[in-house]
Amino acid sequence: DGKIYDAYVIYPKNHTNEANFVEYFVYQIMPDILENKCGYKLCIYGRDICPGEDAASAIEKRMQKSRRLIILLTHQLINSKEDAYDQHIALYNALIQNDTKVILLEMETIGTYEKLQESLRFIIKRQGTIKWKEEHTVHPQSPNSKFWKQVRYHMPLTHRPS
Repeated sequence: DGKIYDAYVIYPKNHTNEANFVEYFVYQIMPDILENKCGYKLCIYGRDICPGEDAASAIEKRMQKSRRLIILLTHQLINSKEDAYDQHIALYNALIQNDTKVILLEMETIGTYEKLQESLRFIIKRQGTIKWKEEHTVHPQSPNSKFWKQVRYHMPLTHRPS
């Protein structure tokens, strides 16, 4: 199908120096489980897009080469006015062109979804979110947890390394 990645990951880019859990999740836990243990290939913004590349066109190209979009829903992502370019492109591709499936990971309890942009609310109404619960942080590396099984269910079929 000409795709290079199984999923493009959209997450809030934190401008503070504290290593927060979402970045740890995106750079450590997700690659460990989805790439190392399950054989998927992810595209993650600070890792797979080179410095000096035009970010906007690089994001767009990588999304077009991805079979899924994984969006990490956090209060920071919802309330952030900047950095939403990849989110806008992703939702455009998913809803208007209808060519990319979106997987929504609710990393914090969002509560009511009314602050979300309409396109995200539409996707949530259509397919729901996969909720990350605190107890997962005890054994986040188990690909057999309910959370990771749900994520894998929405991922494309992969050729598992033997």
